[in-house]
Amino acid sequence: MSAPLSLPTPPPKAPEFGADALIVCESLVRIYQTGPIEVQALQGLDLIVESGEMVAVVGASGSGKSTLLSILAGIDAPTAGRARVEKWDLLSMSRTDRVRYRRHTVGFVRQQTASNLVPYLTARQMVDLPMTAARVPARTRKARSMELLGALGMGDLADRRPGQLSGGQQMRVAIAVALANEPHVLFADEPTGELDTATSAEVFEMLRTVNRNLGVTIVIVTHDPGVSGQVERTVAIRDGRTSSEVLRRTHTREDGGEHVIAEEYAVMDRAGRVQIPRDYREALALTRRVRLALEPDHVTIRPDA
Repeated sequence: MSAPLSLPTPPPKAPEFGADALIVCESLVRIYQTGPIEVQALQGLDLIVESGEMVAVVGASGSGKSTLLSILAGIDAPTAGRARVEKWDLLSMSRTDRVRYRRHTVGFVRQQTASNLVPYLTARQMVDLPMTAARVPARTRKARSMELLGALGMGDLADRRPGQLSGGQQMRVAIAVALANEPHVLFADEPTGELDTATSAEVFEMLRTVNRNLGVTIVIVTHDPGVSGQVERTVAIRDGRTSSEVLRRTHTREDGGEHVIAEEYAVMDRAGRVQIPRDYREALALTRRVRLALEPDHVTIRPDA
């Protein structure tokens, strides 16, 4: 009797893109239709954010960064692609799931304080409000409200209304409101856009404290390059796609002093596309076509001369 045929062993399956990450966007598309006009706000964006990170997403007006934040916060829905935050698939959530997601998994801080706060409620009452909606017991709500306001330096001002607070104080209350139901991710859309430089630095220090002490993952959208320099990782968006990342790390010199090293990387998306910065393109007159050459340890890009 002849031996049975042995089938070839199938190659190991490649791990899913961002399998272990907290936030994953893959080939994400968002199209808006305004009458006969179709606008692609996101054009196949890829993004990974690990648990515990504090990331700044930067880009010019119209680049798609606010659209991305609205999708991740559960306010808007993507058109195509894949978007996941923890266990939640943002393309297939029902209306009930979306409410649960926004109530318990994520917190959201808007740029305009008027959109974050209720003018006739005190700071403590505003932090209490989302917990009331989540049916948290009254005793727990009171303790949690005062704990958050105290941690953000607002404990002594808990009974003041927004009109009695400065812009920086209002933003601290807004952060406390967003953290009321113990979300795992905090999204902030231009949180320092209406604040002066000194107050912006104070708010960012509060966000770093929240990230470090409470373990909350934070994603901040901003157009201000100075703000992005205050985080370890900055993701730039251009034309609806991630284009580059800057990673920062602290280096200790031989004399014991410390300085920050920033390294910029181009981002290659899942289709192998890389966006070359405009100043590079202009310097070498790179236009419609370029020549690629595979070297032993790198790829060269040359003008099509």
